[in-house]
Amino acid sequence: MKIEIWSDVMCPFCYIGKKHFEQALEQISYKENIEVEWKSFQLNPDLSKTEITSVNDYLIQAKGISEEQVIAMNNQLAEMGKTVGIDFQQQHSKVINTGDAHRLIHFAQAKGQGSEAEERLFKAYFTEGKNIADTETLAELGEEIGLNKTEILGMLNSDENVFEVASDILDARNIGVSGVPFFVIDRKYAISGAQPVEYFVSALTQAYEKDHLKDAENGASCDVEGNCD
Repeated sequence: MKIEIWSDVMCPFCYIGKKHFEQALEQISYKENIEVEWKSFQLNPDLSKTEITSVNDYLIQAKGISEEQVIAMNNQLAEMGKTVGIDFQQQHSKVINTGDAHRLIHFAQAKGQGSEAEERLFKAYFTEGKNIADTETLAELGEEIGLNKTEILGMLNSDENVFEVASDILDARNIGVSGVPFFVIDRKYAISGAQPVEYFVSALTQAYEKDHLKDAENGASCDVEGNCD
C-alpha cells in the first residue's frame, strides 16, 4: 500500500500530522507493507530565498493579526507539540522559501531517507530556528542523517530536483490539494489534515483490508480455467 504525503517544512500541522501518522503505523501489523512517499508543497512559494522574516512579523503582515494573537498562537502550538514530543519554539523560526529544503528531501528520499530528512528539517525549522534556505545549513542537516555532504552541495548548486518539486506541486493542484498535510492512499483515498492517531489507524486499516488483505491472504494463483492473477 502506497501513501503519498504532501507537506511543507514550515507547516506546524504537517509536523504534528507526521507524528500522528508514525504513531498510527506503530499500531498496525502490516506497516512493513506500506510505502511512504513525501511530496513537496509550498505554502508560500513567493518567499525570498535570502531575506529572512520572523514568524511574528510574517503572521502579522500576512494574516493581519496582532502581535498578542501571534504570541498566543505560538504558546498554543507549543502546548500541542508537547503531546507528540515536539519542542515547538516557533517564535524563533526563520520564515524563508522552502524550495531548496524540498529538493533535499527528494535527494534523501531517493536514498531511502525521506522520512529522516523531513524530521530533521522540521526540527531545524521549528525547534532550532535554523535557516532552511541556506545551502551550507541544508548540507549539514543532510550529513547529520547520513547523507554525503559533498553530494548535497553539488545537488543544491545545480538544478537537480527542481523539476521534481514543481511536479509535486502541480500534482497537488491537479488532485485538488488546497492545504497540508494531505495524505493519499493508493491514489484512491484521501486524509486531510493532522488527524488524531486513532483516525489514521482506522483509515489505513480500512483501506488495507479492502484492497490488499485478500491478495495478501490468498497469494498469487491460477484457477482451473487457466486464469492467473
